[in-house]
Amino acid sequence: MAAAPVWSVDPRTGKQREQVAVEATAEEVDDTVRAAHAACASLADRAVRSAFLRSAADGLEAARDRLVEAADAETALGPVRLTGELARTAYQLRAFAGLVDEGAFLDVIIDHPDATATPPVPDLRRYKVPLGVVAVYAASNFPFAFSVAGGDTASALAAGNPVVVKAHPDHPALSELVADVLRRAAAGHGIPAGAVGVVHGFAAGIELIRHPLVAAAGFTGSVRGGRALFDVAAARPVPIPFHGELGSLNPVLVTEAAAAERAEEIGAGLAASMTLGVGQFCVKPGLVLVPSGAAGDRLVKSLADAVSETEPGVLLDHRMRDAFVAGVRERGLLEGVESPVTPGAGGEHTVGAGVLAVPADVLATAGAHDLLLEECFGPVSVVARYTDDAEATAVLSRLPGNLTATVQLSAAEAAGQGRGAEILAELTPLAGRVLVNGWPTGVAVAPAQHHGGPYPATTSTSTSVGGTAIERWMRPVVYQNTPQALLPKELHDDNPLGLPRRFDGVLER
Repeated sequence: MAAAPVWSVDPRTGKQREQVAVEATAEEVDDTVRAAHAACASLADRAVRSAFLRSAADGLEAARDRLVEAADAETALGPVRLTGELARTAYQLRAFAGLVDEGAFLDVIIDHPDATATPPVPDLRRYKVPLGVVAVYAASNFPFAFSVAGGDTASALAAGNPVVVKAHPDHPALSELVADVLRRAAAGHGIPAGAVGVVHGFAAGIELIRHPLVAAAGFTGSVRGGRALFDVAAARPVPIPFHGELGSLNPVLVTEAAAAERAEEIGAGLAASMTLGVGQFCVKPGLVLVPSGAAGDRLVKSLADAVSETEPGVLLDHRMRDAFVAGVRERGLLEGVESPVTPGAGGEHTVGAGVLAVPADVLATAGAHDLLLEECFGPVSVVARYTDDAEATAVLSRLPGNLTATVQLSAAEAAGQGRGAEILAELTPLAGRVLVNGWPTGVAVAPAQHHGGPYPATTSTSTSVGGTAIERWMRPVVYQNTPQALLPKELHDDNPLGLPRRFDGVLER
């Protein structure tokens, strides 16, 4: 049977643009993984890796106009947003190149023998080595930053691992263009093209994670898709790490004092955050706890007014559009749910942003309204009106894991008066990033960033954004009583590579 074609589709019209490729067969997946595995040795030199990553960043910027045009045609995210995302992607590549040059990610620790210790300590030398071929499952909503050249790929390559990307069907043409940029950059440093492989097709994605030479996987997408791959990774004869970002509600709690102090400002800020990118950010605030009473009413009115002025937008594909329309309809029909602004279809190819409102007490116990505690991908947020702190706490206690959790405090609460610290303690178990008086959309790429959270936000405790994302693709190894002549240079006493390390208990920079 002939392989199925892979089409580039315009989400603004639903029409096919061009055939980009065909879905990879099991044999083609095998060939791609084996080519990646054969490229492992070419990535062993840190200087070569860092130079490759910088060349890849340069290549993306040099091809910016062509890449942004292709991305917009396939995602409808707009040139401004996509230009910024490409810049972020280039920055990520250079940031990981800097980490590779620095070498601290190797986590070198050397302990010399100590016969006086109990028990005695032999000569121990520890550092981290790459895992092997990494499978990357690209995201729909970030065609640059979480795709072929995105954070998973950049961090895996930085760690010394070749990558095979399962391209997302929403931007296959862009995926091939970006892969070509990376391969050209690789060739300039003697790295074979197989170090960055790309496959298309659902079945190919399953074959990829089952392949015995794949050592780890990174995923960004839905709970359903991510959990299916996670289960396959765990069921392999040799299970592998699966770092999946699956779904997040990103709750926001607005205190009564904060609402009284700046209701209109909070309402407008919430509207901007929940409609950004047509609500297609993984950190979109999907549930907002707002106090009952006059201040809460002002906030909801400000939110509704701002959302009402938002133009209908195009989602990444028609499947997502249909799911959004069906999802908000089902939620809106639940008993007691009101629609200050009704979300749904904005036209044949667009959706309209909206707000659903419900008394918080119906969310405090299990029941039909639990649907409101599940992520709905697109421009909608649920406002839950609470009557007292206990009711808000009861709702928070029922939430699954999230990428973010936010609290809006008054000036006095932010200065340490009232329940601010107590609320932070309630939110911390729920999320990997806790915000005060801000909005979760906009994930800074910085060394201290953490983009992850308790399940189902992610399947591991790691981050997919920031420098520590590199840790996902390495494992520690210790050499005991090994002669210096046999050790890798990273573990020599004289430190010929000038690496940061801990030497006999002392941190050396």
